[in-house]
Amino acid sequence: MIKKILVANRGEIAMRIFRTCRVMNIATVAIYTRVDRGALHVRYAEEAYCISDSPEDTSYLKPEKILQIAKKTGAAIHPGYGFLSENADFARRCEEEGVIFIGPSADIIARMGIKTEARRIMREAGLPIVPGTEDPMKGIAEAKKVAAEVGYPIMLKALAGGGGKGMRLVRSEEEMETALRLSQSEAGTSFGNDAVYIEKYIENPHHIEVQILGDKYGNVIHLYERECSIQRRNQKVIEESPSPFVKPETRAKMLKVAVEACKRINYYSAGTLEFMMDKDQNFYFLEMNTRLQVEHPVTEECTGVDLVRDMILVAAGNRLPYRQEDVEFRGAAIECRIYAEDPENNFMPSPGVITVREAPEGRNVRLDSAAYAGFEVSLHYDPMIAKLCCWGRNRDSAISNMARALREYKILGIKTTIPFHQRVLKNAAFLKGEYDTTFIDTRFDKEDLKRRQNTDPTVAVIAAALKHYEEEKEAASRATTLPVVGDSLWKYYGKLQMTANNY
Repeated sequence: MIKKILVANRGEIAMRIFRTCRVMNIATVAIYTRVDRGALHVRYAEEAYCISDSPEDTSYLKPEKILQIAKKTGAAIHPGYGFLSENADFARRCEEEGVIFIGPSADIIARMGIKTEARRIMREAGLPIVPGTEDPMKGIAEAKKVAAEVGYPIMLKALAGGGGKGMRLVRSEEEMETALRLSQSEAGTSFGNDAVYIEKYIENPHHIEVQILGDKYGNVIHLYERECSIQRRNQKVIEESPSPFVKPETRAKMLKVAVEACKRINYYSAGTLEFMMDKDQNFYFLEMNTRLQVEHPVTEECTGVDLVRDMILVAAGNRLPYRQEDVEFRGAAIECRIYAEDPENNFMPSPGVITVREAPEGRNVRLDSAAYAGFEVSLHYDPMIAKLCCWGRNRDSAISNMARALREYKILGIKTTIPFHQRVLKNAAFLKGEYDTTFIDTRFDKEDLKRRQNTDPTVAVIAAALKHYEEEKEAASRATTLPVVGDSLWKYYGKLQMTANNY
């Protein structure tokens, strides 16, 4: 039985895991850097430990220090996603030190972490594979030779990583040398390994992934699929389940082979198999993520499953609490990743202090976040500050609920991707479910977003209210008696807020 959990992570995912721990009456331990000392996950946990070696140290990649804290506190470790979540050496050190790692075995993480090895294993397990190489490129000459054999366009991908890092689309031999150099450089910086390999690029593909859950007794089930094709810089920004593109017969086949493959490799804990699907519904294995995914809430909303809870139960040696036939899929769900980025400026990061935060509420709305008014979004970490997820009885209902929630979601002080998501939900191609991974570049009108922001009165109204409030507050602080300023400032601001909400 696991009685205490250390989350080797930060931000909204740390909060999401801690909340399940609280439901399960499991004590919680947070780690933090000095930059994050005021973060919400630090306040929420029952114990918190700083892992910074100096005021300038912002790294969460401290495996030995984290292990020391886990042993000192008697805690199991949940890695969340990112950071050490797919670090096989860290998982192995946990095994060696007798610390429970809430995830799959170190061996599986290692085998799936090397993407070419994962391709080989999954091909042997019966999954269709995108044409490409199973060994890293040794130089520009070999890369050009292999690309010519596979056929352009091709995709250069980092051998040891994911999340879009190190990926470069190459459409001709003339582009290869520059693309290879940039891909290797980014892979080396992101993963400490600059090896890259080649895959055939599928034109106008859909990015579909299957959620898997297994235990240590050979039981594996699927929790259906997610559509993750709306991406920027090869990273997902909107996900939904079920996919509006996948046909029932294709879905049944894909789910079946995913479960069979995971059984053959003795997989346990939560995991995700990612596929590319072409316009003819042919699907190809891309990679396996041996961790909890950012977009797991859409699956939870449609199945009623708590993936974090089940990961904890499996790590404690329990069997899965249900069989495949016990999982009932209901309705549809959509998730919008809220980033501190400026969508009108090529999604450039927008760090700074959040001055106003008003969260959406109501039926069928879920917000996973660690942000608050006064919170500083730092350049040192990923710019995602929240995940907004909405459920509906069908896709149209989920979209309507999301549109309402986004309209209520107010964040000032920094730029966010909220306006981008609002425009996507009005896009004809998205509403019809006729989109693929090229959506942002080919089907989304960014100029329309810019025009709307320039004419949207909401920002001006709220800014004017705040400016007036600050001026009156300053005048009041200088006065010896209460000034006569007319109506209550709260009432005045409320009127302006109501005006803003009508737009």
